[in-house]
Amino acid sequence: MGALGAPYDEIADWYEHEFLPATDIHDKIGVRRSLETLLGPGNGACLEVGCGTGVYAAQVRELGWTPLGVDLSAGMLAYARERLPIAQGDATALPVRDRSVEAAVAIMVHTDMPDYPAVLREVARALRPGGAFVHVGVHPAFCGGFADRSDPEAVVIRPGYLDGRWTRSSWTTEGVRHRVGASHFPLPSLLSSFLAAGLTLTGFAEGGGPVPVTLSIRAVSS
Repeated sequence: MGALGAPYDEIADWYEHEFLPATDIHDKIGVRRSLETLLGPGNGACLEVGCGTGVYAAQVRELGWTPLGVDLSAGMLAYARERLPIAQGDATALPVRDRSVEAAVAIMVHTDMPDYPAVLREVARALRPGGAFVHVGVHPAFCGGFADRSDPEAVVIRPGYLDGRWTRSSWTTEGVRHRVGASHFPLPSLLSSFLAAGLTLTGFAEGGGPVPVTLSIRAVSS
């Protein structure tokens, strides 16, 4: 779904036919709500970075945008091609011209991208002046190898949040992270990467509960 290639090629069928239908990820953790609130209605090209199987294209289109997708995984793109125009490419070297898209989104993929700061710099390059970028990702403070979410009413946070490392550790064997691993960015590191890319932060949202699962960020290019 993100910048990893082969690991997602190996799980593409499982992701499309088993994981997504079983988890109801769109609504349960606030992804749709965050997109509606932070991206909002608009028109023009909206580039989804790490589009995976393209499951968010319909909502982007409903908001008035024209969705375009980029992902490294051919296995995931085999499903995405039925949902939006796609290109296979690395998120750290997006196959789009400078200042050529009106908006961009990255949805539940930043932990798949070990060099997410470089991805943000590419997003800033691709956006037209004043263009919006919406990041929807797992919450840095409450999700990761350090967080045991087996009891949603009492999430246990263990040491490891500050490490900023890649891990396959997960509280469940049924999810994506157990299969492909994840990179972790502490909150200050994540927010600082937006600023270093030249993006201006303009909005935030949290989703899921009772302890938030997602943190969403809206930024605009200069």
